[in-house]
Amino acid sequence: MAVNWQFTSWLYAMGAVCTWGVSDFLGGYTARRFHAFFLAALGHMSGTLLMLTIAVVAHEPFPSQSHLVWAAGAGVAGGVSLALFYRALSQGNMGVSAPVTAVLSAGIPTIFGIVREGFPGYVCCLGFALALAGIWLVSRPEETVRPKGLGLAIAAGIGFALFFIFIKKTGGGDAFWIAGVARAASFAVTGTITLVGWRFTPFYRGGVWLGLLAGCIDVSGTAFFVRASQMGRLDTAVVLSSLYPAITVLLARLFLHEKFTRSKTVGMLAALAAVPMIARA
Repeated sequence: MAVNWQFTSWLYAMGAVCTWGVSDFLGGYTARRFHAFFLAALGHMSGTLLMLTIAVVAHEPFPSQSHLVWAAGAGVAGGVSLALFYRALSQGNMGVSAPVTAVLSAGIPTIFGIVREGFPGYVCCLGFALALAGIWLVSRPEETVRPKGLGLAIAAGIGFALFFIFIKKTGGGDAFWIAGVARAASFAVTGTITLVGWRFTPFYRGGVWLGLLAGCIDVSGTAFFVRASQMGRLDTAVVLSSLYPAITVLLARLFLHEKFTRSKTVGMLAALAAVPMIARA
């Protein structure tokens, strides 16, 4: 039975890989001509409505207050991070920003696990070395200029790491309610920032629909991750879910014909290879 539960967790995590990879590609593409925080706010709004509607229609049990507090905290961290990530994707190559963010968002929860559960093993430590090498390669200047969007990608990675940790702390509450509450908190943060700054440009009408679609796909990934973390170990759920940049990079190559230098290609491969090694705690 334990094996079946773990296998189910892996399936949910792979669902998060596919949905997050697609939503990040749509968000990054749209953010090139659309204000990042406005775009994130639109996505959080559509995601909130989708998850809460499903929870109500399905008559899912309402989580306890402590679960909701952690879900809201995850939403704040994830909401700001997603906006920063969209901005990073719009400033630089998707193939650079996405792996850096993925390594940090997987590595930090793994460190959190080491502090709480002890030494993870030598394979995991080798993963740390690969991750550092990958980050160094993708951040190394081509000439004298650092790749645009790198700082934003690092900040987004830290925020996503907090999101993963907080989601784990929501316990066994219903995935749709947790995802909906988390996304509502994200919407509150990004919506407030957008309104206070009164920044709605750059803007184009098609971007609104793409943003709403990306939000629905992204929040579906959140629901998948909630279930993955509930049914298995945090490190396993995080590392598998963090493989989503492979989908983003693949779509960028197929549809945008993005090209990478040899060093950045090696860095991306090292970063992606490090993700499963880091979480083998």
